[in-house]
Formats: sequence, structure tokens, C-alpha cells
Amino acid sequence: MKIGLFFGSFNPIHVGHLIIANTMATSTDLEQVWFVVSPQNPFKKNNSLLHEFDRYDLVQRAISDNSVLRATDIEFHMPKPSFTIDTLVRMQEKFPQHEFRLIMGEDNLAQFPNWKNHDKILEYTGLYVYPRPNSKPHSFANHPAVKFVEAPLLDISATYIRSCLQKGKSIRYLVPEPVEQLIKIKKFYL
Repeated sequence: MKIGLFFGSFNPIHVGHLIIANTMATSTDLEQVWFVVSPQNPFKKNNSLLHEFDRYDLVQRAISDNSVLRATDIEFHMPKPSFTIDTLVRMQEKFPQHEFRLIMGEDNLAQFPNWKNHDKILEYTGLYVYPRPNSKPHSFANHPAVKFVEAPLLDISATYIRSCLQKGKSIRYLVPEPVEQLIKIKKFYL
């Protein structure tokens, strides 16, 4: 099975993530998309990061009714911070029957050469790239291992959602209802 891996903090997961994942799973040659919930992004500070198990639970709730989307906690059992190349190697060891592709927003392409073993990632899995607002020019436009996928241009951020929660504003329609319910019950991000 060909599976797209969508890495992220998902702090919290929102409809933008879900639309991109579903688009990748239903309009490309990918058969499923797996959300790889990252305990710690090596490029981000984690001062407002909800506990990894809570973020994983939110992802599970968000995708529970979609058979082409799945969540994995593989990085929870790896040294932190996890680097994408190490996770890809671990995924291939654990699931040798699958073929993996890395899903990435176009805004990340400019920084991609700074990733650990980025050349090996291109060789190992290649990239499925979705459009993002304000993306900078990059040198991968014609790379044979990079596939650009037409997808909605969305600019929804988890930072904005957390800010709404802290200000007591509604996050309805920004996150799936089961995610909103759990955030409210557990008073996440307050």
C-alpha cells in the first residue's frame, strides 16, 4: 500500500490539516494518509505544546470516521527531537509491506535543504507537496522526486485556534466537533 505521511505537532489538529490529508488520500495515488504526531519539532519551541498523548487523542477523534486517515505515535518511542529521516527509516522497518511518501506544505520547501539528510528523504520517499499561502521560491520545482498536488489553499493555524481559546472565542468550524468537545472538557490551551 502507498501511504502518505503527514508529520506535525497538530497542536491542535484542525480542519486545514484534515482537508489536506483527505485531498492527498482521495485525489492522488496514495491509498491512505497517516498523521505522524510529533512529540517535538526540532525547528520549533515547545512552550505551548500540549502533551503528546493529548494531541494524539485529538487526532484520533478527528479522523475516527474516515477509513483513509490514520494516526501513528511512532515518534513517541524514539529519541527526541525526532528527525524525519529517522522516523522514515523506523516506519519502513516496522511496516516493510508499505511504500511511504512524505507530505509537506510548499512553505516548508525553502527550509527543506536544512533538514537532516534531506537528500536521503528525497531518494527514500520523495515529497508530495500541497500549496501554502506566501510560499517562498524554491529549487525543487522540477525535481523528479517532488510531486505538487492541487489542493485547497488554506491559511488556518493552530496558533490562531489556541489564541481564540485563550480569549474565550469560538473555535467552531475550525476544528471537528469531537476535537472541540474534548478541548472544552479538558480545558486545553487555557
